[in-house]
Amino acid sequence: MMSKISQWLKENGNRFPGWAAKSLMLVFTWIAAYWSIGELYHEGWWGRWYNPAAYLIPVSIFLGLTLAAIRWPKVGGGIIIAFGIFAGFFFGAPPVGVALVFLGGLFWLEGRRVAKLDERPRNLRWTRLAVIPTVLIILGFSIYMAPVILTRQDDGDRTARRIAGNGVELVWAPEGPGWNWQQPWGGYPGWDAIALYGLDPVGMDWRSKPGYGRMEDGTWHHATAGDMAEYNVCLYLDEDGLTLMDERQDIWRMPTVDEAILSMARHGDNAGCVWDGEYKVQVACEILPDKETPLWAPDLSPIYYWTVDEHDDSLGYFVSYNGFVSATTKNSGNPRHSYRCVRDAAGVGN
Repeated sequence: MMSKISQWLKENGNRFPGWAAKSLMLVFTWIAAYWSIGELYHEGWWGRWYNPAAYLIPVSIFLGLTLAAIRWPKVGGGIIIAFGIFAGFFFGAPPVGVALVFLGGLFWLEGRRVAKLDERPRNLRWTRLAVIPTVLIILGFSIYMAPVILTRQDDGDRTARRIAGNGVELVWAPEGPGWNWQQPWGGYPGWDAIALYGLDPVGMDWRSKPGYGRMEDGTWHHATAGDMAEYNVCLYLDEDGLTLMDERQDIWRMPTVDEAILSMARHGDNAGCVWDGEYKVQVACEILPDKETPLWAPDLSPIYYWTVDEHDDSLGYFVSYNGFVSATTKNSGNPRHSYRCVRDAAGVGN
């Protein structure tokens, strides 16, 4: 038995780099497929067709590299090495760069072996393993998400909305400076910018406020819960929620985590969600909430709303349309994190 194993290793040992390289690329491709299609439906399903299509770029790149490296291991390995160097230096991701360079090196060794033996790579089995599971992952996820995506409701109304249910009743601000106020750089303001809006100099450029932003020693000084209570942008909205005033109006305010979670709904029915105080979790709901009106704007990119609450000095709480509560750095404004001001519904008409 040992002699047979030794003979097999002698005959096939030089194939190990190729097997390892192909196996690792298959795993990376499948992971890329899962991430791409999952994020497409989670945060990419909005606007025109090219918004969701962009989320298929990562899996397309990995699948293309995998197929190229299987067919032409030396050339494919060289491309992967170059991509690894680029990722390490230009994306600031040395561990990823090193891993890709190592992987490309394995393919390059496989290419040398194939060239030395003047044999054609055995492509078909590895190609099938790359393509078929990738397609199945994308197809399976799409089938699972289709009932949610295709039945998502949008009444087109972006005015102030009264939302009642689950023990809370609030009026949520209309589109404008109190909701989905896109900034000149194309994204939406972070927790710090929202909290410090009214602090001189008034505006969303929170780093221009004395004592905030990145300090000379490299540390960050973020807005506090007290700053949020004193200066947040909602406090400056006029009664109709469409205009920011020079002085505090104290009509609108930022919602709490509890208020946002209790207001979640799907197809017009309150989702019955309750937050237990934990974060980085999906809260318990009677029905799964979704990105629908009247609380959300399905045709726009935001899938998270900031809340008035802070987790600690550097992290602010936000909620997602499907009932997740999490926290991230207070200065992380981006195209996915927006906010929506609220006011008490008492004395406010429909």
